[in-house]
Amino acid sequence: MKPTNIWANLEVENIQRTQDFYLELGFKLNGHPADDLVSFLFGDDDFVIHFFKKEKLKTSIEGELSDLKKGNEVMFSLSVESKVEYDTWVNEIKKAGGTILFDSNTDRKAFYDKNGFIVCVFADPDGHKFNLLYNTN
Repeated sequence: MKPTNIWANLEVENIQRTQDFYLELGFKLNGHPADDLVSFLFGDDDFVIHFFKKEKLKTSIEGELSDLKKGNEVMFSLSVESKVEYDTWVNEIKKAGGTILFDSNTDRKAFYDKNGFIVCVFADPDGHKFNLLYNTN
C-alpha cells in the first residue's frame, strides 16, 4: 500500500483563535478558512494540519476525542536552523498565546544536553503539543 498523501486532523474549540495563533507564528494558510475548519502548511514539504471545530471532527472520528488536559493525541516536532531562530520562536509562541511547558534556556534535562538538542515543548491555545528543536551538533 502506498498512500498518495498524509496530513493531520486536530480538533479545536475556536477556529478564529486557532487561525490567529498560527498566522501570528508565520504559518501559511492551506486553502480558505471556514466556520468549522482552518488548515495550515508546516515545514519545507508543506505538511498539512487541518484544525476542525471540535463538533465537526467528532462526527467523523468514530470515537471520543482526546482530553488534552489529561494527555495528548500526538506531538509534532518543528526544527529550526539556529539558536537565534529558536529564541525568536520561543518569544513569538508566548506572544501569540501559546504555553511554554519546557524550555532548555531555563530548564535542563541531561538527555537533551547529552544529545545536543535545545528543546522547547509548547502547547497551542487548544492544548496541542509541539516540540521546537535546535540541534547544536
